[in-house]
Amino acid sequence: MNKVVSIDEAISHIKDGMTIMIGGFLGCGSPHKLIDALVKMNVKNLTLICNDSGFTDIGVGKLVVNKQIKKLIASHIGTNKETGNQMNSGEMEVVLVPQGTLAEQVRAGGAGLGGFLTPTGVGTVIEEGKEKMVIDGKTYLLEKPLRADIALVAGETVDKYGNIVYYGATRNFNTLMATAADTVIVEAERVVEVGDIDPNHVVTPGIFINYIVNGGEK
Repeated sequence: MNKVVSIDEAISHIKDGMTIMIGGFLGCGSPHKLIDALVKMNVKNLTLICNDSGFTDIGVGKLVVNKQIKKLIASHIGTNKETGNQMNSGEMEVVLVPQGTLAEQVRAGGAGLGGFLTPTGVGTVIEEGKEKMVIDGKTYLLEKPLRADIALVAGETVDKYGNIVYYGATRNFNTLMATAADTVIVEAERVVEVGDIDPNHVVTPGIFINYIVNGGEK
């Protein structure tokens, strides 16, 4: 299988109504060229799982502004006023999740777990509608895993098999999301031959990656 494809071919796998995960933290470590192509494609009614909703002109915020998102699952939305506007008008459903819980939900989805127990959110609106368990006298919420049809992630250096090296904090949610979707597309800053990456530097193994887009091409 040739994993290196064009951006257009990569996003052709995304259809109306799908659930997608997109890596990044306020645009840092986001697959920006894939996002721009998705905006141009104008696919609709997406459920988006991400750390935040970016800014109106940076990262996943562009998808929000273009009204492509039906439901957003994220840890905060305060940097994108359009997210609040669409939430308040009822145009978009927003599910706010504590950041650590969100990360663990994605990790659980990638690991094939049925869920996990956390004290975060007990006694707050977060616990509404969730199963609670008492263990050794302490109350926990049962949080269920998150998975997606498609994950869009970003890597600094990626070989042609899909082994990914990240740069600093850009790894953020990318490492988790790369394990928790049926199809994973990575936008690489640089694509190299298999064997060019020191195996000790690989963070996400290529077995998780279906398609590679060379985001460093001009």
